[in-house]
Amino acid sequence: MKEIFKKLIVSSQERHYDSLIKREYDIPTDTDKIVSLIGVRRSGKTYMLYSIIEALRQTVPRENIVYINFEDDRLFPITLKDMDSLVEGYYELYPEKREERIYFFLDEVQNVDGWERFVRRIYDTLNIRLFITGSSSKLLSSEIATSLRGRTIVYEIFPFSFKEYLGYKKIEVNLYSESSLSYIQNAFNRYLVEGGFAETFDQNSDVQKRILKDYMDLIVYKDIIERYSIKNHALLKHLIKYLFVNMGTLISFTKLYNEYKSLGYKLSKDTLYEYVSYLQEAYTLFTAPIYRNSVKEEQRHPKKLYAIDNGFKKLFDASLSKDYSKLYENLAFLHLRRETDEVFYFKGRQEVDLYANIDGGLLVNVSYDIASQSTLEREINALLEGMDYFHLKKSYLVTKERDETISIEKKEIVIIPIWKWLLQR
Repeated sequence: MKEIFKKLIVSSQERHYDSLIKREYDIPTDTDKIVSLIGVRRSGKTYMLYSIIEALRQTVPRENIVYINFEDDRLFPITLKDMDSLVEGYYELYPEKREERIYFFLDEVQNVDGWERFVRRIYDTLNIRLFITGSSSKLLSSEIATSLRGRTIVYEIFPFSFKEYLGYKKIEVNLYSESSLSYIQNAFNRYLVEGGFAETFDQNSDVQKRILKDYMDLIVYKDIIERYSIKNHALLKHLIKYLFVNMGTLISFTKLYNEYKSLGYKLSKDTLYEYVSYLQEAYTLFTAPIYRNSVKEEQRHPKKLYAIDNGFKKLFDASLSKDYSKLYENLAFLHLRRETDEVFYFKGRQEVDLYANIDGGLLVNVSYDIASQSTLEREINALLEGMDYFHLKKSYLVTKERDETISIEKKEIVIIPIWKWLLQR
């Protein structure tokens, strides 16, 4: 194993990282904490590591930087005891570096059982800066919480935001230019349906669907079925289809349970809870609880479903008509979720789609079409109720194209096109 590590070390140091796409993450290159990047597969964690490596190379010798991908087949089957060969192999290649600071980039490190013990030991005993990635929130988050407490800072990496998508497409963001606005709106129409996985950006619709299907198969089989030894594949696949088609809606486990029982599936409610939690742990799905002052109260109400990427919806939705209202709300949720994991929905007499614990509270309703006066009044009244509850002076009504601000009872409701709202913080 040591000789394999030596080859991988030298290969990584010889590699050139050209044409890297800038992402909107400010990740430190020389913190004394372990930097952990977590997120769904293919969201760009590896390329984030490449960007950090490229930045380091401006001031750090290449020999002091090591990148290892633990999904490399040459490392299989790797165990915890093999990990020492990485450090030993490095210092055999560069014995003069023992007194210098070294940077280790460990990609998809969760493939090594017990990895956190190795990481903790070399962090505590050697002059090494560590960057690690993983595709399971449970594997990394729970283990980091227990084993690396006080030693790490965690960054969640999502597929491209709309602003990042425009950067990839080299579209200038100038809200005062008619030409720029035309390009932005045209790009949004594609992004809304196709999603933010970079590998799909320059492909036709058929190839996009094939790529996304490969992603989903990898997540389902590698991160869920293999990891949790799931036997009921048919139920899992049917559930996944249901969840992605119904993004932006409330999920009732009792209703789901009864429906699957009537279809002849052998299952318990616990099975449904577990399968949904596995999808959340793989960063494939999110659920937003109702906002209440106690966790117990939150748990008594259904949760709203959201997907990591809009592109997945078209894999499972046989309908030819695009459900823009769900796609809009899913994008709005992801926009807030990138900032905080405290995203809820609010329900008093009426329901507000999203409340995020950002800057004292951010209240958002999402409505694709507010041409009807009754629809507009319903959305505004819900926001006014929510603003009273949270003691807010300002809220947002995110829609297709209307752009104005309404003042009511010393409260401000900003009606804004979703593409424009997504370009704000």
